[in-house]
Amino acid sequence: MPSKPSHRPRTVAVPAIAVVAATLLCSCSAGAGTSGGDDPAPKETAPLTAALGTAKDSTGPAPAIDGAREGGTIHIANPTGYAHLDPQKIYAGETYNTSLLWGRQLTQYQVVDGKPTLVGDLATDTGTSSDGGRTWTYRLKDGIAWEDGKPVTAQQVKYGIQRTFAPGFELGPTYWPEWLTGSPDRTAAVRKYGGPKDGDLDAIETPDDKTIVFHFPKPQADVPYMAAQSSSSPVREDKDTGTGYDIKPLATGPYRIVEHRQNQHLTLERNPHWKPETDSIRHQYADRFEFTFGKKALNTSQEILAGRGDGASSVTTRADLPPELFRETERDPAKRKLVVSGRQGAYVNDLYIKNSRVTDPEVRKAIAYLFPRQQARQVMGGPRAGEFATTLSSPAVVGWKKYDLFPAPPTGDIAKAKEHLAKAEKPVTKLTYAYESDPVQDRLAQVLVDAFGKAGITLVTKPLDPASFTHQVFRGPAPYDLWLSTNSVDWPTPSTLLPDGYHSKLDALSNGIRYNNPAVDKELERIEKIGDAGQKAAALIDLEQVVMKDAPVVPFLYPHVSQVRGENIGGAFIHPIYGSISAAWLYRADS
Repeated sequence: MPSKPSHRPRTVAVPAIAVVAATLLCSCSAGAGTSGGDDPAPKETAPLTAALGTAKDSTGPAPAIDGAREGGTIHIANPTGYAHLDPQKIYAGETYNTSLLWGRQLTQYQVVDGKPTLVGDLATDTGTSSDGGRTWTYRLKDGIAWEDGKPVTAQQVKYGIQRTFAPGFELGPTYWPEWLTGSPDRTAAVRKYGGPKDGDLDAIETPDDKTIVFHFPKPQADVPYMAAQSSSSPVREDKDTGTGYDIKPLATGPYRIVEHRQNQHLTLERNPHWKPETDSIRHQYADRFEFTFGKKALNTSQEILAGRGDGASSVTTRADLPPELFRETERDPAKRKLVVSGRQGAYVNDLYIKNSRVTDPEVRKAIAYLFPRQQARQVMGGPRAGEFATTLSSPAVVGWKKYDLFPAPPTGDIAKAKEHLAKAEKPVTKLTYAYESDPVQDRLAQVLVDAFGKAGITLVTKPLDPASFTHQVFRGPAPYDLWLSTNSVDWPTPSTLLPDGYHSKLDALSNGIRYNNPAVDKELERIEKIGDAGQKAAALIDLEQVVMKDAPVVPFLYPHVSQVRGENIGGAFIHPIYGSISAAWLYRADS
């Protein structure tokens, strides 16, 4: 999510793990997918990060998938449609993932055997930096064309990025506006440049049709990763239909949109002007993709597992396997093979503690020890929900290190919690817990009430309407001490975690727990000036353990996702960055 936005938090409520369309960020948002048939319990946590590839890695065609066949139609049945297809407005992991079918960016993630590598997509490589990370240069590949056959140019990439400054694009990623103007947030950035209506942005040079040069006022180490976001897609000014571009953007990828009725259906056919030799990411195995929206996830999953109707040739990419079907798929080996599971990108589920209300670190440490991870996970579906977490960042993040500053058994350590409560400056007998009310979350709240009660704390639960949860919890004076949320990063490096959520000067939507440590602020400001990506990642990972000594949150899960595919669908895996089945790798196994 954005660096320092005033309009949205960097966290998503825990129920979002049941719907893969949770915001990423991720865009980001990494874990290898499995094809089903494995034990539903997540495997032991292991780092799986996206390394930077070479120019050779960036050369097409994409590595072939063993056994893949060409032809046929793939059906994608999702409970909801897409709020945005305009590339500069897309800001959700599954939408990023699906848009790979028709859209291309400067860089993108090549996935081979579940392992991601960041490579050049439109560009010949992941970029060349100079001037201490303030200047980045990209060269476009030869032979890349739009769906009408016209060539993609550097000027069109520039135009697409300039759109991120314009009115109407506030909800998309804000990195380009902030970084290119050296501004603390998008509001300040657009005062300096308001989008294409203000003419060309001098910070982006296009000396010829194939070269694009970015000039940043401050060093930016993560440009290659940020350039994989959909906001880095080209847009043709002559085809920019404003709000209409949200319905049917012009294609540069292997498929083009032939029909789209929002919240009803979306149909894609082969793009005849896409050339596989230019693309090291995608395939064009199927003839056609047909998306349908609106059916309940339970009904869709049942049809796919039973092979009814179009079920055998269908997948779902926006809904998790409903808990009602867990036992059935575990009992039936044939159905178990149709469940596709993997780590949900770079997400971590945490119990968030509002530090401005729970000010004593000893109380926060007590909460870390008494938190009943095992009982809470069982209510959420058991081991399928994810692996127990002990770190603030995900194993998907570059430079991740495993640690556990408050080691406790999965059921909690009440005795240890009481020790820390006894050290507190003032006795704590009552705390409030806010949550989005639904049957699962109601049961989870009761689990927490029981656990806190064993430590002598009355936990007052505050069930909230899901539509108002974010506003209620993240506004500054909100009277809640605890809530469950999910943190993520916008790409798999630590650069958008601590800097965008733990500096004391951030607003309540970004730093929702109101964490405040002057020493951490000072170190974040030092790290911001580092232009080398490796050095910056290492410094942030080291700082993470400093932050966690304050026990600002309690890590809970590295969440996993399980989705279903029809028996005639091949190539299905959970994308290690975007956290859902990736359509760009699918093929009809019966063609």
